[in-house]
This record gives sequence, C-alpha cells and structure tokens, in this order.
Amino acid sequence: MSKATGGGSRAGKTSGRGQRDLKVRVKTAKGRKLSSKLWLERQLNDPYVARARREGYRGRAAYKILELDDKYRFLTPGARVVDLGCAPGGWCQVAVARVNALGETGGKAQGRVLGVDLQEVDPIAGAEIHVLDFLEDGADDRVKDWLGGPADVVMSDMAAASSGHKGTDHLRIVALVEAAAQLAFDVLEPGGTFVAKVLAGGAEAEMQTMLKQNFDKVANVKPPASRSDSSEKFVVATGFRGRRSSAAGDGQEEEPSDESDDAPSP
Repeated sequence: MSKATGGGSRAGKTSGRGQRDLKVRVKTAKGRKLSSKLWLERQLNDPYVARARREGYRGRAAYKILELDDKYRFLTPGARVVDLGCAPGGWCQVAVARVNALGETGGKAQGRVLGVDLQEVDPIAGAEIHVLDFLEDGADDRVKDWLGGPADVVMSDMAAASSGHKGTDHLRIVALVEAAAQLAFDVLEPGGTFVAKVLAGGAEAEMQTMLKQNFDKVANVKPPASRSDSSEKFVVATGFRGRRSSAAGDGQEEEPSDESDDAPSP
C-alpha cells in the first residue's frame, strides 16, 4: 500500500498554485526487500514513467532515443533501422514513427524497422520483430535478409544481466557493445549510424578506438532521460566509413558531450 505525503521540507505545504506538492512513498510490506521498495518508490515518482504511460510508450527508455535523435537526427524518413535487444519495444515505437515505417506521412519516404531479441516481444505496428541471438554465426546475413538490404541505423539499449559488482557489469556491457558494433559493421550502409548504451567505467578505450576507426564522428552522451544516479551513457557513432583494420581514426578527437558522463539507467 502506498500513501502520498507532502513534498519538500514541510509535509503538507502547498505550492504557489494552491496545489499540494505530492510525492508517493511506499510502505515496506512484510517480506519486501528495501531495494524493491526503493525501486517501486522511484518508479512511482519518475516523471518519465508517468509520461510513457500517458503517451503509450512501453517504457521510459523511449525518451532516451527520442532525445538522442533530436540531437543527432539519424532516424530520418525512409531509413532502415535495426534495434538489437529490442524488448520491451519502446525504441522500436519511436523508430517506427520517425522513419515513417507505417507510411502515414504523405510525401515522405517510408522506412523499415527490424527488432531482434532473445525473447518474444509483443507485436508493434510498423515494426518487424524476430527472436534471434545476434551473436550467432550468420546473424548478420539473416538481419540483412529480413531488412531487404543494408541498414542505415543499428541501435542497442541492451545491458548484460547485473552481477551486483560494478566493475564486472561494466566489462560485460562493454563486451556486449563491442559485439553489437561488429554486427553493425557487417550490416550498415556507408554513412550509417550506430547507437548503443554503455556504462562509464574506464574499460571502453578499445571500443572507442574501434568506433573511431570506422565512423567519422563518435560522441558520448548522457540524455536528460537518463537517471542521474546511474553510470549509463550512450555512444553515438555517425558517418560509417566501412571496416578499418588500421588505426586510421586514432588522430580524431571525440566530440564533447553537452551532458555529464555519469548517467543513470532505467
């Protein structure tokens, strides 16, 4: 059971508009862990969670890709998009609208959105979703076959299962992003974009070098929708040049981010 208490330093204090500033607090039920209580309390008070419910998105993560695309403009009408680890589907929902996958915007090119995940995902209008382990041999060929050609965007909001150890989790997600990048190298059209979630932690130098060798620009960004208590950030690599075996991009400087690198995850 939950109850609402006044926000700010004084419970019950009214705002300038004559309305109570309410914050939901969750009572600790018998058998409920403190961590579960804090997570539930955070969800109930998260404005992005409430906004996602109102606007029909499957999760608050949808706003991260919206904010990234607002800044870098890679989800353009007519683009072919691959969403790796697409469950629950919020990123696919955003991509469908922005690339005009439903063909509802007259006069604009119609794009395609392909989502893949290890588990079944509820259908999304305008997106084609498949169960696939993208680490399997031949996964890149299957993706291109389903998509009908190379992709313009490969994006990933994947995170490895948490071990509870920050250093281990960082290494795992870096390895996952590197694997996603390798698939992107195989399926991206020249000029394409790769977007992926990473966790700040200091072990991603090789990954950054690899991306700089293959893309014109590599930026590390923390969108406003990322929670401030998380080490989450996103790498946005634009202008795919094709695979480079040499350190051709080592001399390039990384584009600075407008936000702090210390960002939260959902």
